[in-house]
Amino acid sequence: MGRHLIFGGSGGIGSAIARRLHQAGHELVLAGRNGEALARLGDELSAATIVCDVTDRAAVEAAGEALPEPLDGFVYAVGSINLKPFRKTTAEDYLSDFRLNALGAALAFSAATPALLAAEEGAAAVFFSTVAVDQGFAAHASIAMAKGAVVGLTRTLATEFAPRIRVNAIAPSLVDTPLGRTVAGNEKMADAIARMHAVPRLGRADDIAAMAELLLTGAGSWITGQVIGVDGGRSSIRIGRS
Repeated sequence: MGRHLIFGGSGGIGSAIARRLHQAGHELVLAGRNGEALARLGDELSAATIVCDVTDRAAVEAAGEALPEPLDGFVYAVGSINLKPFRKTTAEDYLSDFRLNALGAALAFSAATPALLAAEEGAAAVFFSTVAVDQGFAAHASIAMAKGAVVGLTRTLATEFAPRIRVNAIAPSLVDTPLGRTVAGNEKMADAIARMHAVPRLGRADDIAAMAELLLTGAGSWITGQVIGVDGGRSSIRIGRS
């Protein structure tokens, strides 16, 4: 069994990944800015916790210095869903989404790199993109740009750190988490979005966690440099329903 670091560990997807890994017997280090939520989940899963705002470079560097070695896995499950028509999207919107989704991912990985390289049998990292990078969705300019940067980061890191660290990204469609519900705010909207998918429902956090577990463990040992859609078919299949 290994030791895995999850940034955004108390969020909807991050906590689902943490629970899956804990159930499989892995040791966990959970990082995030919500100290109370982290503490509760840390107690539940017997996990170490680090309170850290990923938009604060000094805090991320301090978190890196506090990490145990080695680390076998790294997850950056931090993100935003900032949807605005292009003409209403401001420069600060773009910068805020980039700092949280892309720059934060790079800084967090950098902080964890020494511990990941210390893993004797190699380590694995998982980032998060979105189906909106490859599909043209209205009102997604800022978040699609930021997550597109995560795709570039994923493939670059997979190249630079091969074969010591495998690096992949998951690109979900809308997932039924507290963050996802800010988009699908009522049942009528959630049902309309669900029907756009070949598998006609919103994603579940555990759908994403299952893929993350595969990518982080030996089951995914020959997978690197990939952006994998866990999206109910949204990225590749067009469904017409009356």
